[in-house]
Amino acid sequence: MIEGLHHIGVAVRSLAEALPQWTKVLGMRLQGIEDVPTERVRVAILWAGSTRIELLEPTSPDSPIAKFIDKRGPGVHHLALKCGDAAESIQVLAAAGAPMLDRSPRPGAHDTLVAFVHPKYLDGVLLELVQDPPDEHGCRKTGVGPS
Repeated sequence: MIEGLHHIGVAVRSLAEALPQWTKVLGMRLQGIEDVPTERVRVAILWAGSTRIELLEPTSPDSPIAKFIDKRGPGVHHLALKCGDAAESIQVLAAAGAPMLDRSPRPGAHDTLVAFVHPKYLDGVLLELVQDPPDEHGCRKTGVGPS
């Protein structure tokens, strides 16, 4: 069901303030920035080799990321694991007793489908399941490595 790490989500107050440390100082490559209106967040995709980091800036004071920052401050927000079929993964986890925050996949950044598992299931770690979109040939992309 789980194919590997998709990305690590890091909550930041401001992409403009955070990005120079990640790109200029650490040398990570910025793939792009995308708004995800359904989550009221702006996402910067960064690469360190084949490891993907997503910086998450709230676009509204009532967004989940803004609430996280208000409560805990900036920092690691979630781990995202790639799965082949998000809907099936939700069913398997729910049947095993995992408290799902999503009962069906919803749109995520870069045309992915995502679902979240409540942090109480994994000792305080918010888990995101990510299903990558199919490529131009109808095959599912791997989500591994910069494109």
